[in-house]
Amino acid sequence: MALIEVRDLVCRYGSRTILRDVSFDIAAGEVVTILGGSGCGKSTLLKHMIGLISPASGGICIGGDEFIGSDANTRQCILRRIGVMYQSGALFGSMSVLDNVRLPLETFTRLDAAAIELIARLKLRLVGLEDFAALFPAELSGGMQKRAAIARAMALDPQILFLDEPSAGLDPVTSAGLDALIRRLAESQGMTFVVVTHELASIHAIADRAIMLDRSVQGIIASGTPDELARHANPIVSGFFLRKPED
Repeated sequence: MALIEVRDLVCRYGSRTILRDVSFDIAAGEVVTILGGSGCGKSTLLKHMIGLISPASGGICIGGDEFIGSDANTRQCILRRIGVMYQSGALFGSMSVLDNVRLPLETFTRLDAAAIELIARLKLRLVGLEDFAALFPAELSGGMQKRAAIARAMALDPQILFLDEPSAGLDPVTSAGLDALIRRLAESQGMTFVVVTHELASIHAIADRAIMLDRSVQGIIASGTPDELARHANPIVSGFFLRKPED
């Protein structure tokens, strides 16, 4: 059984349809990128998958449990299985890096302070920031802020991490380091990643599979490995991967 199942999803803002009849599965341990041109619905799809927006119709199952329309207890159980890193990082500027990572543990568990401290430092070690625990977000580089946000997203040991444009605003070297971190976490921790991105280098570096959305079809235009999509018969798909401008 797939860890994530999206079935016949229709996403609308008011009367405007953004996505229609979107269906796909994601297996446990996969790193899947969601990509496509501007306005194709990448962020909209992510917001539906993490429960920020309810679809017009269709279903999303996570770990066999239906997310859409679930009761409060089921919804909370599902939310505990996922972690989210937003594009901006969304760290609390008035809190140290360590306190940012401790916050989910303090809010959602009954662990004592010593256990919370230990877990938070372990998460920072996983992303290479153990020595920067006392700093505040403004004292970190952009790449380090993204790493801290990933550490916080991992605080409750989720099965799935959703990352929204993790490489946005980063230089190529820093972006490559973040890509390597994502692959390392997927392989060492057995985590499933769903990554929204349009960065071709990152897609090739991290993705087991890529799902491409297209605004003209209001849904999925192709799915496969990055190399498969680069050779795709549809010129919209191959053109995206080969950076060919549209006519």
